[in-house]
Amino acid sequence: EALRDVGKYFSVNMMMCKESVRSRLESREQGITYTEFSYMILQAYDFAHLYKNEGVTVQCGGSDQYGNIVAGIDLIRRKLAVAFGLSALQDRENPDLSQLKTAMDIGRSNVVPAFGLTAPLVTKSDGGKFGKTETGAIWLTPERTSPYAYYQFWLNTSDADVGGYLRTFTLLDRDEIERLEAEVLTNPGRREAQRTLAREATTLLHGEAQAEAAEQASKVLFSGQIRDLPDEMLMEVFADVPSSEHPRSQLESGVGVVDVLVDVGLAKSKREAKEFLGNGSVRVNGDVVGLEARITRSDLLADSVVAIRRGKKKWHLMRWV
Repeated sequence: EALRDVGKYFSVNMMMCKESVRSRLESREQGITYTEFSYMILQAYDFAHLYKNEGVTVQCGGSDQYGNIVAGIDLIRRKLAVAFGLSALQDRENPDLSQLKTAMDIGRSNVVPAFGLTAPLVTKSDGGKFGKTETGAIWLTPERTSPYAYYQFWLNTSDADVGGYLRTFTLLDRDEIERLEAEVLTNPGRREAQRTLAREATTLLHGEAQAEAAEQASKVLFSGQIRDLPDEMLMEVFADVPSSEHPRSQLESGVGVVDVLVDVGLAKSKREAKEFLGNGSVRVNGDVVGLEARITRSDLLADSVVAIRRGKKKWHLMRWV
């Protein structure tokens, strides 16, 4: 229905000239699907519907949406001109000349009823853009991306990208950003620029308290001392860590860490597990454990989990159900 009523306002030649269509035709071996081709019409229809029913007069978007936004403005102009024209000619013997003039002005673009605002796309160093369809996308609502996950996203920014992101996503002054960029070149291992970006961006969105909590959680995870984390933050920190479920009843007599390391894949064999334990590279809930260590109910965090780390970065979360 929408394509029937709205499609008559669009010519294929005009649509082929738009960057959003032309770029897909030129940069893909498989061309463009009908769904993608008709997307411009549907987006224009959305704008026209919001204009008519909600009084929306401005559409904002990335620079790649320029053609679609302009198409929406043009659709609004055409439909509005028709509406004024029909209204003016309700009484054909005595047409409303004022409305007829308005219809003509709108049709000739002398009167612009709606507007568009675009901004340059924020891209990564590899040329990829941010967006809900891109891998690793983040959300502004804490229900979709927690403050901790949001903080970690910025903390993992590459050296090549961090300068541009500091300019885009923080309110730091130019001198401070240039100082941080210089620090990236002279001492990249400190990652001061990334930590500053993560803290500033998280503070702007979620507030200072949440930013501080996320920063503290990040430090705790790095150090391995996780016992003091609040239960909710603990689960957020380990949300993406490999995990496994185990019967809680096994904790009555305790489970040997040697067996656990093999069961959860942190060691290939009991011999290798004993080597890891012997050289002090295994931690349970942040504490170094030895060959005779056993996991019991007293080790449970948040009354249900135990976190095991082998080496500096290999974590596994055991869920006891």
